[in-house]
Amino acid sequence: MPRSKNSLAKWEASRDLGAELLQSVTEMCEGTSARETQVPLPAPAEIRSRSGLSQASFARLLGVSARTLQQWEQGRRQPTGAARTVLRISARHPEVLQELAQEA
Repeated sequence: MPRSKNSLAKWEASRDLGAELLQSVTEMCEGTSARETQVPLPAPAEIRSRSGLSQASFARLLGVSARTLQQWEQGRRQPTGAARTVLRISARHPEVLQELAQEA
């Protein structure tokens, strides 16, 4: 519910910005916060993250350029065809990518 101008002015006048700032810094140092925002990763980024491989290594195993992988991970482009199939396999069996990385 929006506040009226009068109630907003009273609220602003009653605030202690120094205390609010100090409380925020204390919460950050303690690792606590009033809210936490979770940003979901695009599927290619999550799959690569679970594999434990760098972008360069993961891209090399998929047979794509690192730039293409970055585009997928940033959600600018979507993998197609064989790349999408390999990503699905990688999501279900990340150990396969690790084995391939060790062989390379």
